Amino acid sequence: MCDMSSFDVIESKMKSVGLSEAAINAFRHSVHVLESKQSMVIPESDIVPAEGVADWEALVASTPAAEADMLAQTVLIKLNGGLGTSMGLQKAKSLLEIKPGVTFLDLIVRQVKSLRAAAGYPVNLLLMNSFSTSEDTMAHLARYAEDGFADADKVEMIQNRVPKLLPDTLEPVSHPANPELEWCPPGHGDIYPALVGSGWLDKLLAAGVKYAFVSNSDNLGAQLDTHFLRWFAESGAPFVMEVTRRTEADKKGGHLATRVADGQPILRESAQCPEEDVPAFQNIDKHRYFNTNNLWIRLDALRDYLEVNGGVLPLPVICNSKTVDPRDASTAKVYQLETAMGAALQCFPAARAVCVPRSRFFPVKTCSDLLLLRSDAVVINEAGLMSLAPECGGVAPIVQLDSKLYKLVDSLDSLGVPSLKNVKKLTVTGSHSFAPGEPLSGEVTV
Repeated sequence: MCDMSSFDVIESKMKSVGLSEAAINAFRHSVHVLESKQSMVIPESDIVPAEGVADWEALVASTPAAEADMLAQTVLIKLNGGLGTSMGLQKAKSLLEIKPGVTFLDLIVRQVKSLRAAAGYPVNLLLMNSFSTSEDTMAHLARYAEDGFADADKVEMIQNRVPKLLPDTLEPVSHPANPELEWCPPGHGDIYPALVGSGWLDKLLAAGVKYAFVSNSDNLGAQLDTHFLRWFAESGAPFVMEVTRRTEADKKGGHLATRVADGQPILRESAQCPEEDVPAFQNIDKHRYFNTNNLWIRLDALRDYLEVNGGVLPLPVICNSKTVDPRDASTAKVYQLETAMGAALQCFPAARAVCVPRSRFFPVKTCSDLLLLRSDAVVINEAGLMSLAPECGGVAPIVQLDSKLYKLVDSLDSLGVPSLKNVKKLTVTGSHSFAPGEPLSGEVTV
């Protein structure tokens, strides 16, 4: 095994591609956790169901909207590193069209411009791009050059990458046939070393920015609410996670819990659950909340924590066993180490969780999700804010497309977009074609 005295092999490889000390130190922590055989699981006996979860709607209703100076102290950080390869994309997922000629990225820009108009100040937008999404994203943003969104130095932070490791030695794998396959993304927990290593954390704090709202670029429900911003700023909480109620569809996803030892709220992912505890993990009546990946962070509190802990957030480590070429099972077995940004909940003693309406969690993972967004059941206003059509009665239609026929985005072209605002559930099995805006209602099976 590779003990920490020989981490210099890994460090040398990471330095050779220009990775920062912050990225190297974070990965050193992950390797140390693996090497020291620290437990990477959270058994049911160590936790109880989440306690002290506040209600979003009550907080928003009782709190005035943030004033302009508070908006000026806020940055919107969007995780924009995904390519959407599972949907057949070879470009940034945020460049998917939601409405004709309008992408996720266009709506993000529209939202920020609306906030800037309200604040009378250039509210900050920061995109955490990956090496794979940077070029396409910045090329698209060139159309907003007059608004200041086309300068990478002002809007972009690059996600780090880390070496894939050989299981027996924990040394970096070598794959001369395609050296790019020697690397993998470190998970969205990389946002913290990326903020430090890029200099963005210091830059934002020097500009008087205190509050960060972080979310995925493909989650149109993650909109900055000025009432909640004020509550967050006045609460003194260093870290707030937006959670929402789990349904049967979410039972395999990570959930919120309270640690027995100290009452600290934590996040438990499926990879951290012992096999014998899976039934309890998937019990949505017991563990009722899951992480939406919408986070509110006090940047000064993050800086202070990092200074006390040697520049590293000691996040739980998830170890994934893969092959170096994921498309070739005969290639070398490797470990891919990653962290989740929501797991930072356990690092801040005064961290909070707030239960939000399901409307704040509206990601696009499949073509079924995309068809719903493209339909008239979803309305997007001039400020780029998303809402359900009044006919939906506050409940989004369920769309289930044949996963074999409608897995790739291009397949939706032949399917067409019917009217879904009066639909409770649409199920499509087999090949079909809807006329544009074809009216449907109730539960429809095709």
